[in-house]
This record gives sequence, C-alpha cells and structure tokens, in this order.
Amino acid sequence: MKFIAPVTALVLLFSACNNGSDKPVTDPDIAVAPVAAPANIPYTIIAQYPHDRGAYTQGLELHNGKMYEGTGDWAKSALRITNHKTGAVEINHPIGSDKIFGEGITIFKDKIYQLTWQSNIVYVYDIKDITKPIKTFEWPYEGWGITHNATDLIISTGVNPNLYFVNPDNFQVKNILPITDNKGPVLNLNELEFINGFVYANIWETNNIVKIDPETGKVVGNMDFTGVIKQYAPDYTPIDGDEVLNGIAYDSASKTMFVTGKRWPKMFELKLN
Repeated sequence: MKFIAPVTALVLLFSACNNGSDKPVTDPDIAVAPVAAPANIPYTIIAQYPHDRGAYTQGLELHNGKMYEGTGDWAKSALRITNHKTGAVEINHPIGSDKIFGEGITIFKDKIYQLTWQSNIVYVYDIKDITKPIKTFEWPYEGWGITHNATDLIISTGVNPNLYFVNPDNFQVKNILPITDNKGPVLNLNELEFINGFVYANIWETNNIVKIDPETGKVVGNMDFTGVIKQYAPDYTPIDGDEVLNGIAYDSASKTMFVTGKRWPKMFELKLN
C-alpha cells in the first residue's frame, strides 16, 4: 500500500466532500480533436496504353517524354526505359539475381536512384546511361518506394508507417515522419510520387493511392482504383495474387498522372478532378 501524507489525505477528503459524492475527484476529460478521414479524390481516365505483362512494376517516373520503370521479381528485376504510348521497351538494364530484387526508382538532378528490397543496396545511375550504375549506397532498411522533394529523397520501407527524408549526396537520414490517418498508423506504403507538394503512395496489396501531407504526416486524400483493370482489360487474368496496383508517375507539363500495376496489361493516364 502506498503511504499518503496527512496533508494529502485531508486534500483528498475535502475534495471528495465538495464533490458531493463518495467518488474521488479525477482530472476532467480532455477533448481531443478527431482526425478527419481522408477525402475521396475523384479522377478521370483520359487515356489507356499497353503495358508489358512481364514488368513487375516497382517504380515509375516520366522524364523528358520517356517512361522510366523499375521492376522486381528477383531474376527479372531491371531498370528500363519504355515508350509508354506503345508499351515498347527501348532499353533494359537487368539487375536481378537470387539476391537482388529491384524496387522503387526516382530521378533527381539527372541521377536515377533505384532501391532494392532486402539487399540494402541503392543503385545510382547517370540519366544519360542506365546500363551501369555510377555509384551505390547502403540502405539499412528494406527498400520499397522512393521519390523526392526539392532537396531530399523520400523513402518508404513498407514494414513501418514512416517516410524517411534522406540526403541524396550521402544517403544519411535527415528526418523520419510517421504517417497516420483517422484509423492510426498507415503501413505498407509502397511506390511514391511527389506531386504539387504532396506525397502520393500506393498501399501495397490494395487498390488505393493515398495523398500525404509531408509537413504533418497525415493522409489527407485517397484514390480508389477498384475494378479499373477489369473494366479496361476484361480478359485479363492475374498470374498470381501479387499483381496489384503499383506505379505512379506525373507529367508536370500536362498535369496528368500515370498509374499501372504489377504485370498489368494496361497503363492509365488520368486527370484529377
């Protein structure tokens, strides 16, 4: 039993009497403002293009009219340049092995950064030549998605609800931002794209892309792509259960977004309404 000093005991007794009941006085409940549910983000699909069914899409980036795509699936992992309007693969740089599984990509200051899943390696390429990396960095976590703002690379690891803000010159972590919505921490943040001041992220194994405020870590919007691939490719049959929505690119000139999925036969161009 905890000892109660006489003065403390008198205070408790006085408080109980003034309360008009035998119940002890407790601190009043503090009202906490609820976190708003993410707003639905409407969109219109304005074009559809063929997409290579052999591409286990992990990262997508539009640069100077060409679509850069990072793919996974162990031995088939690669960095490639494609003509997104025809689906043709123009350059393919394989990186896969039984130890290397490719993940997300981003293009920042004429360099391409390509994550790997569990091998803790980041490949860096000159934008003019994707056939060989110019350097590598060590990344201590799993690599899932990567994008950038004006100064930092932004990386997700999937296994936790964080976005990591990273110095692109030495790959040192500058800031870690937990991501939450009205239900709590948001896990499985996958492919990322930075669009007009917000981070858009695929949620692994779902049909959703969420819009994240990078200042607060709050999810402020959600895009639902349920049924889209079946609507535009009714004969499409997945090879396995991993063929989910994954891949976001943005064209700042036309202000359109491109999305696809792992081994999807289609890539979609859309405008946000």
